[in-house]
Amino acid sequence: MGQQWDIRDLKEWDARIRDKVEEFGLSCFPQEFEICNHDQMLSYMAYHGMPAHYPHWSFGKSYEKLKTLYNYGVSGLPYEMVINANPALAYLMHDNSLCLQILTIAHVYGHNDFFKNNFMFRDTRPEQTISHARLRAERVRAYVEDPSIGLQAVERILDAAHALALQTQRHTAIRKLAAEEQKQRALDAAQPPADPYHSIHTPVAYKAPDLERVPLEPEEDILLFIAEHNPYLAEWQKDLLHMVHDETRYFLPQMETRIMNEGWASYWHHAILNSLELPTDLHLEFLVHHNQVIRPHRGDINPYHLGFMIWHDIRRRYDEPTEAELREFGTPEKGARDKLFEVRETDRDSSFLRRFLTRELMQEMHMFEHVREGDKRVVSKLADDENWIDVRNTLLRNTGTAAIPVIRIMDADYHRSRTLYLEHEHDGRDLEQEYMQRTLEYLYRLWGRKVMLETTVRGKTARFSFGSEGFEELN
Repeated sequence: MGQQWDIRDLKEWDARIRDKVEEFGLSCFPQEFEICNHDQMLSYMAYHGMPAHYPHWSFGKSYEKLKTLYNYGVSGLPYEMVINANPALAYLMHDNSLCLQILTIAHVYGHNDFFKNNFMFRDTRPEQTISHARLRAERVRAYVEDPSIGLQAVERILDAAHALALQTQRHTAIRKLAAEEQKQRALDAAQPPADPYHSIHTPVAYKAPDLERVPLEPEEDILLFIAEHNPYLAEWQKDLLHMVHDETRYFLPQMETRIMNEGWASYWHHAILNSLELPTDLHLEFLVHHNQVIRPHRGDINPYHLGFMIWHDIRRRYDEPTEAELREFGTPEKGARDKLFEVRETDRDSSFLRRFLTRELMQEMHMFEHVREGDKRVVSKLADDENWIDVRNTLLRNTGTAAIPVIRIMDADYHRSRTLYLEHEHDGRDLEQEYMQRTLEYLYRLWGRKVMLETTVRGKTARFSFGSEGFEELN
């Protein structure tokens, strides 16, 4: 049973925490809190934290799964959920004790600061987050209630769109070139290189690029491309594809910064609560909850633990460098707090781990790589002096969207038959055929013509297609 508290207690502690947030130099959006029970929290979890969302059967399925796992004690509920919005919105569990509420409020301000300042979130338009979610919900319900469209037709498009949503440009900070800019780049690339010895060399013939090719450059935003280039889609179908694409772009930064974000929030809730001079009983309870949050998981990565350890190590390296670090890197040019804020602004998980997950830190956390052999998991590499980079690279390949295959549209009119031709960027991991077949089927549903995929299977180039005759492996 949670410790007794009322709204006045939360307001008082929130004010004290906000004073500490300002003292530590964090920069946050205005923060709002909503207190909810476990059923409401399960609903928010199923809706990805949104207070409103368009209807789709997958959200109901997610709710039932979460509820079943919770009811049978297989999994618990998060202490909080925070939405990247302006004002930021966070949900607090009604049954949490006062100490847990205090910890959670401090943790929320860490997330709030990260959302506001990390470069990955700059184009997410947080001031429009909630209003856009409500508008999308209203539009989808209007399509469902339209007698000429209906629920089944809407869900048929959304099923395919959800399955393909993450086949999009991964790095949101890189601006996509407009069509005219792509044409100019193709023209520039086709020009023969400058030759200082042109007087004695045979001139290189100019070969004009095919500017009519669609797409002119390999295209990663598959839903957006189909919405813009399939002339047989109705406007409502295109609208659904744009909705799913826009929502994916909103959530993508959270996928790409989860270790940094959770570690940052944990680092600051730890610093804030240690500075609040909590009563002894609250401080002891705080230590228990904090250690539960950041404890390492057996056989898996706890992003709270990994991020917390790295942020603390950055602070140590800039405030209390070892003699070996001073010899190797010299005296730090800036203080720890400035460095922390710089990294919080400029990095995402892949660069964060590559730059700051050191051999010493990996060995301190006893990190290792494991593989499946039959029904068992077997340790294949330890983070020792010889293998620590390999172990870190394996972690990088499974962090954020790096675990999702990269597939690009190469030609939307292959063999002049409107066949959609795609290539898989092979990174040493073959595609699972069951998922590949279903992906091609969803692509066929949205494109309306045959789709083909080129990939590598067991070291050899392979091509697969899906059309009116079903799934085929091509010679």
